Amino acid sequence: MSIEAALREQVEKVTGRSAAQKPVLKLAGQASSRMYFRVGSPPDSHVVMVMPVDAAQKSDEATKGDPPKELPFVNVHRYLERLEVRVPRIHRYDEPAGMMVLEDLSDITFEQALDGGRHREALYDRAVELLAQLRVRAEQNPDSSCLAFTRDFDEDLYDWELHHFREWGLEVWSGKKPTDAERAELDATFRTIARMLAQAPRGFTHRDYQSRNIMVKEGELVVIDFQDALRGPRQYDLVALLRDSYVELDDAFVDHMLDRYIAAFAAAGGERIEPAEFKRFFHLLTIQRKLKDAGRFEFINRVKGNPGFLVSIPASLRYVRAAFARRPEMAGLQRLIAKYVPELGA
Repeated sequence: MSIEAALREQVEKVTGRSAAQKPVLKLAGQASSRMYFRVGSPPDSHVVMVMPVDAAQKSDEATKGDPPKELPFVNVHRYLERLEVRVPRIHRYDEPAGMMVLEDLSDITFEQALDGGRHREALYDRAVELLAQLRVRAEQNPDSSCLAFTRDFDEDLYDWELHHFREWGLEVWSGKKPTDAERAELDATFRTIARMLAQAPRGFTHRDYQSRNIMVKEGELVVIDFQDALRGPRQYDLVALLRDSYVELDDAFVDHMLDRYIAAFAAAGGERIEPAEFKRFFHLLTIQRKLKDAGRFEFINRVKGNPGFLVSIPASLRYVRAAFARRPEMAGLQRLIAKYVPELGA
């Protein structure tokens, strides 16, 4: 059976109607191993997610532990629905075939809905408020049956991600390797940063809550790509959203949105957050996350043969440089990295 016939068959089992004449369109993918196809034409259409059968339960991100017994997308989806977070509806999951029929959310991502910045403040207000509500509800309703509560952003994971940058964003990108003394300094500093970040309280974290993982359908914000959720600090998803490599935001706007989050978090029933320390941690986490992203984009280019993310490396590095300015005690690390990645120079 051809892939198109298999996709149409999946939709037929959902609708009970023939899909033989429905068009099939492969949708643009991101960096994951999954593929997405639209079967039909909106509004009478479905999206079918196709997963490699031998890797359907394997994460595209670094994780610890054994492979989960249940597909992470299904597991985390169930938890988010219980929290009343808008996620795509699952119409059918054919595990042996590695196919899932989903609600068609249209093609409008949060990034596209910004429309050149005309709707910037209103959309970010909503995304920040949604994130604050999600976090408060998750902190008040932890669930050990949800995979996100069984895996953590711990010291080792932060450290691994920093070295992912060192390998791909510093060594491979520059074509040079640090000296033994410089490598020892990097090892020690990365471990210190990882330890500092790992000491923060942890709760449900989407992991990649950014402009391409929020869809806009009929005015609603719909959260997608949540299968790699884990426990991390409150600021992590804010770094993903407000230091997004695909949509650059100025420092004043980011600071304003951090204040909006703090207010929304309290309004949703969470504790009062002290702004100064919250923001200091946000800037340190920005250094870690955006260094990782820069390295990851080069990894995706070299290893997965997808150069589409290379255009986002400069924005990632500009965010790191701005965060270094807010954490002057990291000046030694900045000087060392800038020897190999000049874009990070003060």
